[in-house]
Amino acid sequence: MAFFKDILTKLGFKPKTAAPGTTAAPVGKKIGDLLGNLTAAAKPSVAPMDMVDVVAKLDGLAKANPQKLDWKVSIVDLLKLLGIDSSLTSRKELAKELGCPADLMADSAKMNTWLHKTVLARIAQNGGNVPANLLD
Repeated sequence: MAFFKDILTKLGFKPKTAAPGTTAAPVGKKIGDLLGNLTAAAKPSVAPMDMVDVVAKLDGLAKANPQKLDWKVSIVDLLKLLGIDSSLTSRKELAKELGCPADLMADSAKMNTWLHKTVLARIAQNGGNVPANLLD
């Protein structure tokens, strides 16, 4: 299961799809090589990525939740707010999906800390407005 994709979907990120009529670059060709001969007017423009207000979304979910969940500190609470399985088994699967170092996988506390920071960093990389203090 693609847990991280599920996290993005629950936060309101739209799936990234190719524009109609576009095809993948031929194998072995660099994008720069393919675009090099185009005039500036003919070069494709890249649409800006929609920014998702992650803090507002998660704070709103936390206020509406009867449990006191601190998503800013806990990966378990973050997953619970999003309605995603937060069991140790699921967290280990998410950690593997995101490339958690093997030495951290044996210690659930260290894995959880790594996972929380990594999930927030990946959300930011995908267009979420995650405050810098949560990414340290």
